[in-house]
Amino acid sequence: MTLDTITWEDALRLLSLPRTLGTDSQTGEDITVQNGRYGPYLKRGVDSRTLTSEDQLFSLTLDEALEIYSKPKERRRGVAKPPLKELGMDPATQKPLLVKDGRFGMYVTDGETNATLRRGDTVEALTLERGLELLAGRRAWEAENGGASRPKKSSRKKAAAAPKETTAKASTAKARAPRASKSAPTLTKNTIKKGTAKKPAKKTATGKAKVKADE
Repeated sequence: MTLDTITWEDALRLLSLPRTLGTDSQTGEDITVQNGRYGPYLKRGVDSRTLTSEDQLFSLTLDEALEIYSKPKERRRGVAKPPLKELGMDPATQKPLLVKDGRFGMYVTDGETNATLRRGDTVEALTLERGLELLAGRRAWEAENGGASRPKKSSRKKAAAAPKETTAKASTAKARAPRASKSAPTLTKNTIKKGTAKKPAKKTATGKAKVKADE
């Protein structure tokens, strides 16, 4: 079901979920049909099984559910969610443009390039032209930045290593500081007294002449 094809009756039926099929006589647990993030599935206690189509939400019987539980559980990574809307074919690539709901919100895709819907874009009002515009903008961004965006792991490591270099420089500066202090002269009280002590004044010739005159 998509937003374009869903009817009022379908919406009411979806609101009636989960649907209880009955009780498993062997375990005594109820078996229900539910519609989750990754599509329709069966649930019995903590054991869940993926269903193959949305029609089984309302057509599956208790016997069919017991038959599914009688088989070994298949390990799957998850069933792809159906698209929210089909916009049409890309005239350039002849690929269908789909609107999907992903981990980081709704986006439009042609199978190779994904473009997140912008603020103001709604699934109901989104057109083929708008979808092509979003994809063109995304392709231009990737071409300018060298491909799809990826997490920058190296920048975090460099940022973490920067404080170590600063610490090493600081410790080196501290180690060199005492050497500079050894070469500089140390001023003591005695040195200051010697430098500032006044020398006795020399006797001038005038003084000697006065002495002779007195004699």
